[in-house]
Amino acid sequence: MHLYWKRNLVILWIGVLFCSMAYSVSIPFLPIFLNTEMGVNDHLELWSGIAFGVTFLASALIAPFWGSLADKYGRKPMLIRSGFSLAVLYLICALVTDPYVFVGVRLFQGLLSGFIPAAIALVGTSSPEEKTGYALGIMATAGATGSIIGPLIGGVVSHYYGNRNAFFFSAALVLISALIATFGAREDSFKGTSTRSHVRDDIKEAIANRPLCFLLILAGLSTFSVMILEPLITVYVLEMGVDRSQASLSSGIVFSAVGIAAVLMAPRWGRIGGRTGFAHVLLIGLIGSEIGNILQFFITNFVGFGALRFGYGLFYASVMPAINAMTVEVTKPEFRGRAFSLSQSATQLATMAGPLIGGMLGSWMPIRWIFVLNGGILLLAALLLGVKGKNVFPVSAKKNVTDQDIHSAG
Repeated sequence: MHLYWKRNLVILWIGVLFCSMAYSVSIPFLPIFLNTEMGVNDHLELWSGIAFGVTFLASALIAPFWGSLADKYGRKPMLIRSGFSLAVLYLICALVTDPYVFVGVRLFQGLLSGFIPAAIALVGTSSPEEKTGYALGIMATAGATGSIIGPLIGGVVSHYYGNRNAFFFSAALVLISALIATFGAREDSFKGTSTRSHVRDDIKEAIANRPLCFLLILAGLSTFSVMILEPLITVYVLEMGVDRSQASLSSGIVFSAVGIAAVLMAPRWGRIGGRTGFAHVLLIGLIGSEIGNILQFFITNFVGFGALRFGYGLFYASVMPAINAMTVEVTKPEFRGRAFSLSQSATQLATMAGPLIGGMLGSWMPIRWIFVLNGGILLLAALLLGVKGKNVFPVSAKKNVTDQDIHSAG
C-alpha cells in the first residue's frame, strides 16, 4: 500500500506548490485589482472582503459533498476535477470587467475548489503511519513555498504587466498542477465505499469523534486569525507610507516573509511532532503565533513589520501540519477523505468570515488594532488546547492514537 508514498509526496508537493503559487500570484492584490481595473473606489475594504470571502463560503458548503465522493471514487479524481476547473476560472477572472461578475466567478471558484485538501488527504492516506507527520510537514512547505514565490512573481507581473496578466499567469500555474496530478499521482490501492455517504451522517460521525471535532474547531480558529488580515495587509503597507506604485511589490515581500519562515520550520516541526507529540507542537505554535501578532501592533515601519511577520511565520508553520497529522491519527482510513473535507469546511468558513470581518473592521478602526484581535484569537485556541486537550486526547504525548482510543474518546 505504501510502496509509492514517496512518489506521491514528490508529485503532489509540486502540484500544491504550483496551485499555491497560482493563488498568491493574483489574490493578495485584489484590493488593487478592484481599484485600478474595475473602478471600485468607495468601500474598497468591504469589496475586497466580499471578493475574498465568497469563494471560501461556497467551498465550505460544498466540501463535504466532494469529500463523500472522494471516499467513494478516490482522491485523485478530485484533484483532476478541481485542477482543471480552477484553471478555467482563473482565466475568466482575467477577462471580466464588472465587479459583480468578478464576485460571481469567485463564487464558482469556491464551488469547484479542493485541489490542496485532496492532495493532503492522498499523501496522508498513502504514507506509512510512522512517516505521516514528516510527509504532512513536507506538504506544508509546498504551500509555504508557493506563498513565498507567488507574491513576488505576482508583484512583479502586476507592476510591469498589469493585474489582469497576473490572473492569466495563475491560470497557467493551476493547469500545470492539474496535469501533474493527472499523470503523476497514484492511488492504486484505493478501495472506495460501496455507496456515497450523506453529509448529515458524516457530520454526526465527526461529532461523535471528540478528538476530530476538537481539531475542526482549532483549525477554524487558527485559520480565522490568519484570514482576518488577508485583505488588509496591502492597505496597511500603503498606510506605512509605501508609494502606491510600489504597493504590489512591497506587499508581496511581506506576504513572502511568512512563507519563507514556514519553509524553514515546517519539516522541523513535523519531526519534532513525531518525537514529542503533535499536540505539544501545536500548543507551542499557537502561543508563539499569538505573541508574534500582538507585537506587530507596536511596529509602524515597513522593515520592522516584515521582520515580525517572519518571526510569526516560524511558529505558525507548526499549526496546520500538526492539525493535519492529528486528523490522520484520530480517524479511520475509510473516513479520512470526509474528515479532511470537513476540516476544509471549517477552514474555508473561517477563510470566508475572516476577510469579510477584517474588511469591515478595517473600515471602522485602525488596522494595527486588528493585530491585537488576531493574537487574542490564537490565545483562545491555545487555551482550549491546553485546558481541554488532555481530556480530548487521552493518550501520552509520544504515543500514536489507536482505533481503540478513537472509539473510547468518541
